[in-house]
Amino acid sequence: MAARIEVDLTAFRSNVRLLAETVAPARTMVAVKGNAYGHGLLPISFAALESGADSLAVLEIPAAFELRKAGVGVPLLAWLHGINSDFAGAVDSAVDIGISAVWQLDAITSAHRRTRGKVHLKVDTGLNRNGAHPDDWPELVEAALHAERAGAVEIVAIWSHLADASAQDDSDALTRFEVAVKIAADLGCTPGLLHLAASSAGLRMPRARLGLVRFGIAAYGISPFDDVSARELGLRQVMSMRAPVVHVNRQLARVGVGSADGIQIPAIGEAMVAVKGNRYRIANLDVDSLDIIVGVGEVSVGDEVTIFGPGDDGEPTAEDWAHWGGTIGDEIVARASERLPRVFLET
Repeated sequence: MAARIEVDLTAFRSNVRLLAETVAPARTMVAVKGNAYGHGLLPISFAALESGADSLAVLEIPAAFELRKAGVGVPLLAWLHGINSDFAGAVDSAVDIGISAVWQLDAITSAHRRTRGKVHLKVDTGLNRNGAHPDDWPELVEAALHAERAGAVEIVAIWSHLADASAQDDSDALTRFEVAVKIAADLGCTPGLLHLAASSAGLRMPRARLGLVRFGIAAYGISPFDDVSARELGLRQVMSMRAPVVHVNRQLARVGVGSADGIQIPAIGEAMVAVKGNRYRIANLDVDSLDIIVGVGEVSVGDEVTIFGPGDDGEPTAEDWAHWGGTIGDEIVARASERLPRVFLET
């Protein structure tokens, strides 16, 4: 069989159910940004909604349109915007819009037609990715209240992201979030929903769960922590990358997958793959292939090579690859090239 990505939908559903049960009564939102971290937007989104999620985080508005076109009717949250973002289309499609600045609110207000835009007001609590700076927060809240009184928007939530750098950092960020919520309340803004935690805080910081937890990489069976594996959390990795041996030359076997398929170059020297339950070190990496060091007669052309998988048969996991490459598991799976076909499995 040719090189491919296998996506275990059964494992994904099990992960989502476990996470939703863990944080209940808080609601569960599953992040499907970046084509569901490379897993496939539509199959993953439907599987999430079948398994305990009642909303989805899409990051960008066009992904929300794709889900609406496919018939997804649940709340969708998009929060990464440029000056040319289609706010009018988002309002018309009932997409919840994460707002970090007054200019975004003005764009939504200008786009107002028959329906009100649903907005989540975001305050920066230390991540410095986006969100209104604390000094600018009162202005954003007041502008949103003005737009709500004018009938242009509905303020659905106040929210933020945690840096997840340390337990103390997250605790400090939660305190800053509570201060921002109090400031908003003093101005007359008391939406029914607050959300702050993603995978890390959702699992380890019950105080941060609030009304909703946005689960990202944990839903895909990759640990958000350095000190505990997904398996130890009761989660199963959803994505596997497999490819055939295409040539054998003495002690090198060539595998039909390479850097163009998303494999990291910095991992060479440590990284290993698995064939028939045995691990082999990678010697070279090219655009379309890689070479592994094998013993004479140990592998043959056509043998299946697992680049990474859930680890059931001794193969490396995405967490292993993240360690070898000095990165995080999110990047390993999200880098998997779209040129590799996705095969969706029910195990």
